[in-house]
Amino acid sequence: MDGTPRIELGKEAALTARYGAAAVPPAGPWNAIIGHLLSHRSIRGFKPDPLPEGTLETLIAAGQSAATSSNLQTWSVVVVDDPAKRAVLAEVAGGQKHILQCPLFLVFLADTSRNERLGIAAGHPLEGLPFLETFLVAAIDAALAAQNAVVAAEALGLGTVYIGALRNDVVRVAETLGLPPGAVGVFGLCVGYVAQEAEIKPRLAQGAIVHREVYDASGEPAHRAAYDALLGAYSRRNEMSADTWTQRVVSRNGTVKSLRGRDLLKSALRTLGFPLR
Repeated sequence: MDGTPRIELGKEAALTARYGAAAVPPAGPWNAIIGHLLSHRSIRGFKPDPLPEGTLETLIAAGQSAATSSNLQTWSVVVVDDPAKRAVLAEVAGGQKHILQCPLFLVFLADTSRNERLGIAAGHPLEGLPFLETFLVAAIDAALAAQNAVVAAEALGLGTVYIGALRNDVVRVAETLGLPPGAVGVFGLCVGYVAQEAEIKPRLAQGAIVHREVYDASGEPAHRAAYDALLGAYSRRNEMSADTWTQRVVSRNGTVKSLRGRDLLKSALRTLGFPLR
């Protein structure tokens, strides 16, 4: 891939790739933007080629165009170029080599520190900052901004992958990036030209996700069995170890050890200036 926007699949092909032939939802409105969204896939192999000048600023502009609760804008981003810092972040993330490979690596922050400084400068300390709601708003703001940036990057023919494993040790990440109290890295984002393409990963059927009027899980066992078979086939094609969705969920959440340090996240957040009252 040379930076040319990916050719999007047609509606039926795109829906089939995302849900499997047995779970394609009814046909509905469609355009190129929807096709672009359905073509998303995570990329874990990047070329070292530098990105065009101004790419970062374009992605940040897209990110800042996302919704933000009450226009508080409680997120920031750190661009990490230093190989030594990237090496630390890759170690925190369990050795994910694409952090070292990609030409652009961003760490998105839930950041209440800027507004705290604003309150102090205005002579009105912000009593609402120490609460869980404020942290949640900041984390959501960061996620919405990052997803806008991802959509923009893919529209430019670039590949991306989120790095949630930075939460394995948010204190070490904060120390590495010199973050002030009230700022925490909630995830990283690799951006670059694709060296290793990836197949579109299927998702649960819409019937497992969408509830009407009341929450109804009665059809869930059938949806889960069908998705286990679908994701199992995907995993075998792509030589992945945990080959069904059930196995993935159990592997990821079945033990405290599988959280890889994130079971300590609440105390770590308090250390970093988020009282979470």
